[in-house]
Amino acid sequence: MERLELIKAKIYSWEHLQRELALWRFKDKKIVFSNGCFDLLHLGHIEYLSKARDLGDILIVGLNSDESVRRIKGPHRPVNHEEARAVILAALSFVDAVVIFDADTPIELITLVKPDVLVKGKDYDGKEIVGSDVVKGAGGEVVTIELTKGYSTSRTIELANKTHA
Repeated sequence: MERLELIKAKIYSWEHLQRELALWRFKDKKIVFSNGCFDLLHLGHIEYLSKARDLGDILIVGLNSDESVRRIKGPHRPVNHEEARAVILAALSFVDAVVIFDADTPIELITLVKPDVLVKGKDYDGKEIVGSDVVKGAGGEVVTIELTKGYSTSRTIELANKTHA
């Protein structure tokens, strides 16, 4: 199998994810889940996701679909379409699975996965983290990770627009 095929094989349908979850649970793997738009991958994303993976054996990333990103971020987003964003995430060695979801929140996906660890950035400290009740109710934990200062997709786009204005 070629490398690109191996990378794309890490992009799961919901049905495929269910089968893999059963196998990972059987093997007693600690499953970590995080989600986001991951529109323009930057150092902050890499540090965040690698730290998330350090919390368990399997890292599943829920990826907002293009329609979901537009509803959340506005009509000019995403910059990269969902397939490109999914392949880029899947290419990261510490990401085990990427699953696209179309809703505004990943609650259905979190309910399906029931991760041992739900991860969000420290910018969610004190805020209600979607799915935290599901995860805690199943005996899991919710962890917030410090974000890398100076890195955000919105800031990158803003700087690029100023440069080209």
